[in-house]
Amino acid sequence: MSRETDTASTGAADGGGRGRLARIVPTDEAHGVTTLELFFDLVFVFAITQITTLMAADLGWQGCLRGLVLLSLLWFAWCSYSWLGNQAHADEGILRGAYILAMAALFVVALAIPEAWGDEGGGVSAPVLLAAGLAVVRLTHLGVYAVAAAGDVGLRRQVLRTAVPVGVSAGLLLVGAVLGGPAQTAFWALALVVDYTGIYAGGADWRLPAPRHFAERYGLIVLIALGESLIAVGVGVGHLPVTVPIVGAALLGMAVSVALWWAYFDVVAPVAERVLRKREGNDRVRLARDSYTYLHFPMVAGVIYLALGLKKVALYVGDTDHYGLAAPLPPTALWSLYGGVAAYLLGHLAFRLRNLGTINRPRALVAVLLLLVPLALGRVPALAALAVLAAVLVALIAFEVVRYADARASVRAELAEH
Repeated sequence: MSRETDTASTGAADGGGRGRLARIVPTDEAHGVTTLELFFDLVFVFAITQITTLMAADLGWQGCLRGLVLLSLLWFAWCSYSWLGNQAHADEGILRGAYILAMAALFVVALAIPEAWGDEGGGVSAPVLLAAGLAVVRLTHLGVYAVAAAGDVGLRRQVLRTAVPVGVSAGLLLVGAVLGGPAQTAFWALALVVDYTGIYAGGADWRLPAPRHFAERYGLIVLIALGESLIAVGVGVGHLPVTVPIVGAALLGMAVSVALWWAYFDVVAPVAERVLRKREGNDRVRLARDSYTYLHFPMVAGVIYLALGLKKVALYVGDTDHYGLAAPLPPTALWSLYGGVAAYLLGHLAFRLRNLGTINRPRALVAVLLLLVPLALGRVPALAALAVLAAVLVALIAFEVVRYADARASVRAELAEH
């Protein structure tokens, strides 16, 4: 159905006024990402930048765990709108209003993140505000999805089933926010378990009419996360004069980010998109759910922890009054730096395995190696630790370019034809 036909059919009853505002414009195979969805992503990236700031201010295992909880909550909020925007055009009719409302709520959530576990008083309770904002984001999504399902009885049943874990999760978040302290962490972690397991167990009777759009949405969010890792370097030394060590840390951080970009976008991502397009019905939905909604999370989370590590490296090499070039990273920052990249590679390996049924052994070896390296680099200067990480990743990409040159060229040529 074309946009003009859809507009005419839905707006005829009242002369096109309220009908145009409430109409649903279905997507198709050719549908791409809209500018409103990109706008939505900018609000999301502000939220994850706030999470990095929160973890940097509380640089310990507790701070990193809290950051992971918040990122997990935000991830499913973002994913829910990637599915909604695949069902109908995000920038048309009632979906436009829903996206704008969700953006506003998500922006409020982002503002509350720095005080998510330590409300300073004197205003609205930040934990309650955060929980309420997330509830608005998720419940708005479900309400509009039910409308977008139109006459699709099976899809509406799926939305109703999903409302159960989402509603329970929202309730647990609010209770935890009111209780505060250790109970808050426990209730919010339980909310995550209910949300993630409940939605997965709730069936796969969704629809995915635009596979190219879906793969593009997740590729863009990986790209935005990688950009945030570079921003973290600048934010970490924004109050310091530019020095040669700071420039060196920035360039090494860029080398790491470029290597991770290459690992995702060079071959595997476009091939996975092609695989998704070839699937149909519930088989396509399950593949999208597993490989994108769930298996992209460790990749994005890994990049956020990498950003935390890069931020600390830049601070240590730039603030010579407090640290100095010879100062090693604290254990949490070092593990964030290396463990973040390892999580990214492991998530990427799982993504490839789910889509293509194969494992890239060199990447698997490097991922395991990166989990062990921090044990040997505890006393190495921060800049040297980053240099080792950059060297390992650049060497991995260089090896793959040479070792798999013919296969890579064949795959990319085939992709170019389609």
